[in-house]
Amino acid sequence: MERIVLIALPVADALARRYRFRGIEDDDLEQVARTALVRAATRYRPGQGHGFIAFAAPSITGELKRWFRDHGWAVRPPRRLQELRPLLAGEEEHLRHSLLREPLDSELARALDITEDDVTEARVCAAGYQAASLDAPNAAGTSLADRALVAPSVCEWIETREALRWAVERLDRRQRLVLRLRFVDDLTQAEIGLRIGVSQMQVSRILRTVMTSLRSALAQEDLQHPVA
Repeated sequence: MERIVLIALPVADALARRYRFRGIEDDDLEQVARTALVRAATRYRPGQGHGFIAFAAPSITGELKRWFRDHGWAVRPPRRLQELRPLLAGEEEHLRHSLLREPLDSELARALDITEDDVTEARVCAAGYQAASLDAPNAAGTSLADRALVAPSVCEWIETREALRWAVERLDRRQRLVLRLRFVDDLTQAEIGLRIGVSQMQVSRILRTVMTSLRSALAQEDLQHPVA
């Protein structure tokens, strides 16, 4: 068994690499794939059906998909955004109650002493790169689907996520690449410039254009679904 596992190890690693750039460490992906490979090897019976690679590959892929599903397809955003996200959520809730309406990005930025781009970046990571199971119960035994019936903010969150997803899809290839390098891989503007062959200033302009586009998408969503 050890021999066929060693032979198939590059295949498991290659399958794991298909799921890169989703916020999960490469080592974690490889660990999941290799564990699935060993499990497949224990079930494999030579001479029955296809060869071992053909037998193991679907099992490895299935295990990777299940792992992502069980972990909510969560990604690890940059630390500064991880720290900003709860602050933004808390201030948003505070302003919502005090203003009796949804706060503007400019109001949130002013209250937290950050830029509007910071507000948008935090929302991109929170809404664009993280999905929760609608059926997963919380400590009280209710699911997100249940709470959506009585919590309009949940529906608004889903609408915001979909608006951002639509906006990201409309970006050109280079803009999407820069977005991923900045907010998923957490590269600096200078590092991104070296990666794609442009100056740091050009990267800054690209990011500014992207942030403006995403902010516009959120504004359009607010216009289409005004707060009552």
